[in-house]
Amino acid sequence: MLHGITPGPTMISEKPMLFWGLIASMYVGNVMLLVLNVPLVKVFVNIMKVPEKILIPLVMVFCIVGVYSINSSYVDLMVLAVFGIAGYGMRWLEFEPAPLVLAVLIGPMLESAFRQSIKMTRGDITELLFRPICVGLYLTVILAFLAPFLINLLRRRRHRRFPMGETPVPGDGRPE
Repeated sequence: MLHGITPGPTMISEKPMLFWGLIASMYVGNVMLLVLNVPLVKVFVNIMKVPEKILIPLVMVFCIVGVYSINSSYVDLMVLAVFGIAGYGMRWLEFEPAPLVLAVLIGPMLESAFRQSIKMTRGDITELLFRPICVGLYLTVILAFLAPFLINLLRRRRHRRFPMGETPVPGDGRPE
């Protein structure tokens, strides 16, 4: 999308050379991974045996040299330090990194789509909130969030009624 290419099914018909080039590059990449990874497995295992006291400073040096070599800017090093400390704090607080990465990648697109929707409705947010399709989507999202809790509640309730894996037998006086 950054380069003006719209992903999706129309990409195959609009830019077939690009699409098949992408598919071919995936095959070439997989073959190269196979060619490089099979003989280097022992090297990777030995890297895993390096103590953290040595490995972590090496990784930090490579990160600092890489960030500084791109723009030769101390500001980039400060950004690296701030985000490194933030990442360490998030790991210490046991946050998952995947939602943060998704938010950083998808956030700007969602913001521009929201701005476009507000322009289309001339600033009336009730049209976005109370249309039938929107209400259906909201209910689906709420159900998706509540489903694990409801399933867990039903399992606990069933376990209380039929302990030790018993199954109900018709006519034993207990409700089925």
